[in-house]
Amino acid sequence: MNWRRLPMMIILAVLMGPFTVLAQDDERPGRPEMRDRRNMSEAEREEFRARMRERFDSRPPVIDREEQLEAIKIIEEQLAKLKTFMEATSPENRNRFRDLPAEERAALREKMITAMRERQRAVRTMEEELEKLKGPRLPEPDPRERIEELRAIHEMAVKENASETAKRLEGLIASFERESRRDRWRPEPQPRGDMERPRPDRPPRWNSGERAKPFTLTGFDGKTVNLADYRGKTVVLEWFNLECPFVRYHYEKASTMIDLANKYKDQNVVWLAINSTNHTTPEANTAFAAKHNLPYPILDDRAGTVGRAYGAKTTPHLFIISPHGQIVYNGAIDNSPMGTTPEGEEKVNYVDNVLAALAANKDIDVRETKSYGCSVKYAQ
Repeated sequence: MNWRRLPMMIILAVLMGPFTVLAQDDERPGRPEMRDRRNMSEAEREEFRARMRERFDSRPPVIDREEQLEAIKIIEEQLAKLKTFMEATSPENRNRFRDLPAEERAALREKMITAMRERQRAVRTMEEELEKLKGPRLPEPDPRERIEELRAIHEMAVKENASETAKRLEGLIASFERESRRDRWRPEPQPRGDMERPRPDRPPRWNSGERAKPFTLTGFDGKTVNLADYRGKTVVLEWFNLECPFVRYHYEKASTMIDLANKYKDQNVVWLAINSTNHTTPEANTAFAAKHNLPYPILDDRAGTVGRAYGAKTTPHLFIISPHGQIVYNGAIDNSPMGTTPEGEEKVNYVDNVLAALAANKDIDVRETKSYGCSVKYAQ
């Protein structure tokens, strides 16, 4: 039953039924003055009915016919894309995936990931067009106002000895009151998953496998980057500070970051440097990017919002996000700060190992290490 239309239906039934219903008491506070209906002319009655219809049953205008047809056309196009996605991810493709040679497996994986991205875009587009077709909606009325309206009508019915109508109204009023109490005592939903709010005073510690925090940042080159745009790709987040000697080592002597980014750029991997240093300048970052010919952007997080959300502690500090949006690695770039490997150990590039495992669809051996470097200089 459409509860929003119910009061309108009751009012019209009372006005047009066999009972003569009196208007509300003129002395009731907050109510418009209304003459006794028995003293109304036919024109006044019709005007009263029209006001009631406008008050309780008005709806904002919907989009015109041409816009509706265009929205339907777009939805049909997106449905065709969804069909392509279903064909690309058929059980036959999934079952034979592991039996294919490495080259064919990589090509099939790329095809399936591309189809998945198309599916997500198609679903979002259809949702937007469906909202247009639904048209604007009125805000939900306050149930207390509806209860007051019903009580007023109940009083009029009692005055006119409309006992059956009064009895039904009593049941409706009781039903509305119960619903109102449930809404009033229903606890507010707690944010979960991607909606969880970061705690700036105590950054959450991201463990591998937890969902990556969404963000949108502007690069020092002026371009905006939204993490959601890379769903279906592997994303490497590198916390960066051009003043830190540990970072400079990896760019000026070892070329670690640039070499890795270039190594995996054709394997569905996106590399993003993030600078959360509060006192850094756009000019210094653009100059550094130009000097080292960076193949990826440096994103401006001088406010420290994203760094705190991820719990980035040092520069460098690396996070790797899987194509499914989960953090699968959190920690150091390698076990060799400033090129010095601990005695008795072989040099290990953790990030390289994780990216290689993801590309080969293998298990990741090391998912978390302790990052090293300079502390991130967050704004106070």
